[in-house]
Amino acid sequence: MNPWRGLDGLPREIWALAGATLVNRMGTMALPFLVLYLTRSLHFPAERAGLVLTAYGAASLLGSPLGGRLCDRLGALAVMVGSLVLTGATLLAFPFVHTFAGVLAIAVVWSVTNEAGRPANLTAMTSLVPPEQRKAGIALIRLAVNLGMSIGPAVGGFLAAVSFRALFVVDAATSLAAALVSWALLRRTVLRRRLAVPAGEHGVHHAGVLRDRPMLFFLASVVLVSAVFFQHLGPMPLFLVRDLHLRESTFGMLFAVNTVLIVLLEVPLNLATAHWAHRTSLVVGAVLATAGFAGLGLVTGVWTAAVTVVVWTFGEMILFPSMSSYVADVAPARRRGEYMGAYSMAFGIGFTVGPGLGTWVMDRLGPGALWSGVAVVGLAAAGMMARTAAHVPAHRAAAGEAAVA
Repeated sequence: MNPWRGLDGLPREIWALAGATLVNRMGTMALPFLVLYLTRSLHFPAERAGLVLTAYGAASLLGSPLGGRLCDRLGALAVMVGSLVLTGATLLAFPFVHTFAGVLAIAVVWSVTNEAGRPANLTAMTSLVPPEQRKAGIALIRLAVNLGMSIGPAVGGFLAAVSFRALFVVDAATSLAAALVSWALLRRTVLRRRLAVPAGEHGVHHAGVLRDRPMLFFLASVVLVSAVFFQHLGPMPLFLVRDLHLRESTFGMLFAVNTVLIVLLEVPLNLATAHWAHRTSLVVGAVLATAGFAGLGLVTGVWTAAVTVVVWTFGEMILFPSMSSYVADVAPARRRGEYMGAYSMAFGIGFTVGPGLGTWVMDRLGPGALWSGVAVVGLAAAGMMARTAAHVPAHRAAAGEAAVA
């Protein structure tokens, strides 16, 4: 039996979105090389380059809710295309800015325009497929993301050796190309959909995500589990190389294991588990992700480290599509963009806080305290998700609504 067979039933539009995502991600190279560009080309001190990255991360927390709100007013496609176009224009302008204040300002603009597209992308992908196919559709988009990200930074390494400015030009070109592909392939879908109030929404008023206590509780669990997951960006490589004396190249190979597993298995895995209840998939994913990182406390060498990577990668493959699918199902149809923006923001907080806090704990209290703390935080997040996802509200969104318009 072909484990990929379930993709045959996905709507054509989700394939178009995956294609546009692949084009965009294949050009993702400016951000990974930003610090090198600032220090080597503009000759900024390392601390100033770090401040630019910090400003980018802080601004991303504004871009996500802004993009979500705009989705509910203008439509996900308009926001997604607008984000890609503005991001492309900002990237083209970046090499012409040379002062620290100017770079700081344009980095903030870049972050807001780029991150505003994330809730739009999430809203579009969950609106283009019926609820029973959402996990498979999200997994397909993640496949496009990972394939693109395996190409973009690698090509960027060669371009950086020739010209740092070329990184921004190519990144901008792929953003603009993705905008063109998205609009060309999806606008007909938008135009033929009626702009009526979605089924079950007539006469219903929803106060918004800030007054939705179960969703706020869930978003808190997203912050916690994201902070656990992003330990692979700071504490994990530091622990493996500094404390276990493994080579830097070994960590690179371990990261490649994560990418290969996602490319080969995430779509079939989500097709096989599409029938799982939200509560089951969220808890299983969170527990596996937590076990993988907490298990680093037992690692003695490269093979045991590889086992932990496999475990948290399976958690990632189950958890991430499940979280997006859950938010899409519980969000009122007219506020799906707002909910996706809040979800993206919660994820961004975990990304912003997790690696730095983990590194601080490991340096001050030791690896044992860090990996034990990861276990506590991750299991707490799993318990919170189990409580929140026990029931899906009656207003769960129906397929085919106009949220992508």
